[in-house]
This record gives sequence, C-alpha cells and structure tokens, in this order.
Amino acid sequence: MRYFAIMLLLAGCLSGQQLPSDQLGQATIQQYATQALDWERQYLRIDTSNPPGNELASAHWFKQVFDSEGIPNQVLEYKPGRANIIAWVRAANATAKPLILLNHMDVVTSVPARWKVPPFSAQVVDGSLYGRGAQDMKSIGLAQLVVMVMLKREHVPLARDVIFLATADEEVEDEGSDWMVQNHPELVRNAEYLLTEGGENLLQDGKVQYVGIDSAEKSPFWLHITAKGRPGHGSRPIADSAPNELVRALAKLVAYKTELKVLPVTQAFMQAMAPLESGERARCFRNPQGAIHDNACVQMITSDPSLNFLFRNTVSLTMLGGSEQTNVIPGEAWANVDVRLLPGEKPEDFLALMRKVVNEPNVTVEAQEKKFRPANASRLDTPMLAAIRQVSAHYFGDAPVVPRMTSGYTENQIYRELGITSYGFSPYATTAEEGATEHGDNERIRVEEVQRGFRVLYDVVMEISAAK
Repeated sequence: MRYFAIMLLLAGCLSGQQLPSDQLGQATIQQYATQALDWERQYLRIDTSNPPGNELASAHWFKQVFDSEGIPNQVLEYKPGRANIIAWVRAANATAKPLILLNHMDVVTSVPARWKVPPFSAQVVDGSLYGRGAQDMKSIGLAQLVVMVMLKREHVPLARDVIFLATADEEVEDEGSDWMVQNHPELVRNAEYLLTEGGENLLQDGKVQYVGIDSAEKSPFWLHITAKGRPGHGSRPIADSAPNELVRALAKLVAYKTELKVLPVTQAFMQAMAPLESGERARCFRNPQGAIHDNACVQMITSDPSLNFLFRNTVSLTMLGGSEQTNVIPGEAWANVDVRLLPGEKPEDFLALMRKVVNEPNVTVEAQEKKFRPANASRLDTPMLAAIRQVSAHYFGDAPVVPRMTSGYTENQIYRELGITSYGFSPYATTAEEGATEHGDNERIRVEEVQRGFRVLYDVVMEISAAK
C-alpha cells in the first residue's frame, strides 16, 4: 500500500489539481474501498463458467445491490439461466448522450486441481484475491458497480445518463450483446461513449510503464482446411494420403509471411512508446512506416509477439484431426486455423490468398460458419480519451497513455457498429505475471488494486459526465 500512497501524492502534485474523488474525503473513500472488496469477493464466488454460463445468478446478485441502492435496473433473461442486466443513473437535465459502462458476467472454464485455491473461493493469499474472472473481467464489472453506487449516493449532478450493462456469453458466442442490440436497441444505441475491458496498465519494477487504451480490434476469421485421400492400413504407407496432403499444405501455410502494414492506431502506439525504448528498438518505434521497410526493424517486429500482430493479418494453426486409430490411414484429415484480420481487410480477399498459398491437390480451404464481424476502430481525438489522460496523470504519473489494437476480441466491436465511440480501459495496474493468469491458472488481482481501481474509474466518469 505504501507504493500507491507515494504514487498518489506524487501524481497529485504532477496534475496540479484535485480530481472529483478527492472531494469526497478519505473516510468516505475508505468506506467505498471496504465495500468494493466485500462485493468483489461475493461476485467472484458466483460460478458463471461458460459453458454453461448461468449468468442469471450474477444478474440477480447485481439486481439486489441496485435495488438496495435505489438504482433503477432491469434483468433481461433471454433463455433459461442466461441473462443481461442494465441499470441507470439518470441526469436530471441531460445535455449530452449517455455513457455505457459495459462488462460481461461469464468466465472461461478452469481446472481446480491446477489452482492454489478453488477458483470460486475468492480467497486472499499473500495480498492477492484469487478467483476465475479476477482479470477477465469481473473486477472491472465490480469497479463499474461501485461507480454507479457512488454516483447515486453522492447525488452527483450529471450532464449525461450513466448506464451499467452486464452481459452474458461473451466468452463463447456473444449471444448476450447480440440479443441486446437486436431486441432492445433503444436502450443502448443513443449512447455517445462506451467503456469496457481491453485496456492494460503495465506495472513493472513498481512503476506503471504505460496506460494502454484499446481503440481498435482485429477480427477473427477462422478457416477450416480439409485434405482427402485414399484410406488404408497404417502398415502400408500411401504417399498421397489425406494426412500427407494436409501436412504439405500446412507447411506452406505456416511458412507464409503476411504483408506488414501500419494503421493509424499502430503508428500512434509505436511513437508514444518510443521514449521507453532504447537503441535500435527506439529507432524503429519512432518511425513505424519506415520500420516495415528496414530489415533490422522487420526482424525486431516479427520476433516480438507483442508487436508482430499489430502490423499484419495473423495466421495460427490451432487444431488438427485425422484418424482415431494409429493403424488406420484416414480418408480425410483436417485443420482449423485462427486468422485475425486488421481493420479494413476483406475476408473474401484473404480467403482467396490462403487458397493460393496452400495450392495442394485434394485440399480445400473454407471459412468456418462462425459469424464474421468486420474489424473496426474508434477515433483517437475525443474528450473521453482526454479525460482518461488527465486522470491517468493523477494516478500513474508520467506513464504515457497509448492507444492500442488488441489481438483478441471484445464486445466493443458490436457497439461500434451502432456508432458508439468505444474503448477498452482498465482502472487497475497489473504486472505481466498477473496479466498472464487471464484464462489461465491462479487468476488473481491484488487487494490494493480492488480497493483503488474503482476510484480511478469514478474520476474518469466524472470528468466526462458530471455537469459543469
């Protein structure tokens, strides 16, 4: 806790002004911090592993908190056990469009035997709170809940409505958000801004290195590759068997290098991060457009997994299938490939390219049936980003606020299609080790972050939503 006390004092001096939460007083903030930890532990104990989800249990938990605080809300159950919940803190005289605080209630599955403590026990071990969803993304949902309660309890005069939306099924099919947009667009489409998961504030050697804001996303475009051939007994090899044909095709695919491209978000990210780099890396970061034509920089980019995906459409071989018996040569063998396309890319063009790359007899490449969503991005010159920069300077000192393109997927893509400016923003500082527990074993968040993160989010919401 001493580190954050020093950082808060230093950041306050750097920013030169008080933020809205400073005006509440230390005793009030401590009460909210205590409440945040208690609610977080309650929330983490609700098993919403998807499949099957059972988000209705979490929706009911949120509802009882909102009801007790006098915050209007509605549980929207769209199939047995699956539900969204929406709640509102209204502006008396709104002069701006609403802000949506979006989170998803489902979590990925876990293997309890590989955890230090049971994944849904919410135990505190060595100052960290363990639980499936602590990183993805129940902690952000908890911070959003606390912010809603603070706005209500403190009778904050607002310039815009603030909407809390917790959805089901983000981890598998996105049915929750899809159902929301299709069946109740009137509840969300008028919003100006949306904040959800996706950001990262990397803590290293006791200092936040950068505040990452996800403003763009790549789009999943999954492929299914099938090879056919003559089946037979494993004791008599067949040169052009389906597995052999598939292996030859996949060798070409894995060896192929997609074109390097520099999008505006990548340009902004690289240049913002350049001062933190040194030597050749700094040179490459300062001029991304030139870097993709410089052999040394290309080598640096392609060998760094944290950079490579920013510059290109990526192709990852993830699944293989063939015979179910070792001594049987199957008549068909297959592979699944996880493709992630940059914003602006056309899936049909990339499919044609992959077919040309593979180019093996008896091998087909098809798009999987999973619905394709075009990759999209939000603007970088908005009052929301300005508010995040101002608040971040207060809490994280001189750490640069950098736009990012995430390699994964969030619900931002769905709501950007409605014209809502959507960002991934986290109010928590996280070490690389802690971040790696997302979807992994021993997922956790430090208690001190639980008791501080809601305050960061509250100040951002106030900067953009409070009546002036």
